[in-house]
Amino acid sequence: MKRRALLAGAILMPTAARAQSKHQSKPAAKKPPPPPPPREAKTQLVDFNASPFPYRGFIPNTTRPFLDARDGKRRGHTSLRGDVYWEDATYSDRRSLLYLPPGFDPARPVLIVLYLHGQGATLERDVMVRQAVPRQVADTGLNIALVAPQLALDAGDSSAGNFWRGGHFAKYLDEAAERLMRLYGQRSAGRGFNLASVVIVAYSGGYLSAAYALERGGANHRIKGVILMDALYGDEDKFATWFAARRRQAFLLSAYTDSTKEENATLQGLLAKRRIPFTRSVPRTLSPGTAAFVATGGLDMHGDFVTRAWQPDPLEKALSTIPGYAPVHAKKGA
Repeated sequence: MKRRALLAGAILMPTAARAQSKHQSKPAAKKPPPPPPPREAKTQLVDFNASPFPYRGFIPNTTRPFLDARDGKRRGHTSLRGDVYWEDATYSDRRSLLYLPPGFDPARPVLIVLYLHGQGATLERDVMVRQAVPRQVADTGLNIALVAPQLALDAGDSSAGNFWRGGHFAKYLDEAAERLMRLYGQRSAGRGFNLASVVIVAYSGGYLSAAYALERGGANHRIKGVILMDALYGDEDKFATWFAARRRQAFLLSAYTDSTKEENATLQGLLAKRRIPFTRSVPRTLSPGTAAFVATGGLDMHGDFVTRAWQPDPLEKALSTIPGYAPVHAKKGA
C-alpha cells in the first residue's frame, strides 16, 4: 500500500506541475485599441473658470481699478477713447471656443493654436464666421487644436483682463487641455493636450493679451511661436524680450498694414540692437529662430486681414509652414 501511494504521487505530481505551468503562462488580456480619430470636426463654446473676464483687479503699472465707473449697482470700465463699457454686458462672458478638426488624433504630436481676437468681436460672429478661423485651421490638414477665449465682448477695448495677472495664462492653458480632452471624449487624450506646444495668434487688439501672456503668463516653456496679424499696437519691448530669450525654441511672424507700420519698425530695431536676424518676407517654414516681418498694404486691409493679408486665408498658410505636425488628412485642393 505504501508503494502504491508513492507511485500515485509520482504520477500526480507532474500532472499538477503541468497544470500550474499552464496557468502561469496564460497571456494577459489585451487592452482594446483606442477609438479611431473622429471623422467629423468637434466644436464647443464652453465657460472657463480661468477666463480672461470678469476681472476685478487694477490696470497694470497703475493704481487705477479696471472697473472705474459706476451707475447704481452696475460697474464699468472707461476705455482709452473715453467710452464706458459695463461689466455685465462686456466683461462677463467666460466662454472659449474649442475646435478639433476632422481626423484629429491626440496620440500624435499636437499643436494648440490660441487665437486672440481683436476689438469689436464675438466668438460666433467674427472668429467662427467672418474670420473663418476654425475652417482655416482645418484646411491646414495638420493635427491642430484651436482655443479662442472671449475677450471684451463686441467692444472697442483691448484689455487683457486676468491675463494681466502673473501666471494666469498658464492656468488658462491647463484648463484648456482638460476641456479639449472632454471635447475629444477620451481621458487618455489628456496627455497629448497637456504636452502640446502652443502658438499664439493675435489679431489687432489681441496684441495686449499676447504681450502680457509672454511677459508674465508663466507658460513660455510651451510657446512654440507667435503670429501677429496687424496686431502690434504697442508693447514692442515685451515681444522683443520674449523672442530674445526664447528664439532657440520659438518663431515670430508679424504681418502688418500701414496701421502698425511704425510699431513693427520699432520691434525690428529692438531685435537689431540685440543682433537678432530677421527677414522681411514670408518664410518658407516657421522653424525655431525664425523672425519675419511682412508688409502687406494699406489701412483698408485691416478689417479683413485674417482672411486676406498677403494672400487669401493667410492664417492657414502660416500654420501650414510649422514643421513637426504630420497631416491628419489631405489638404483642401491637394
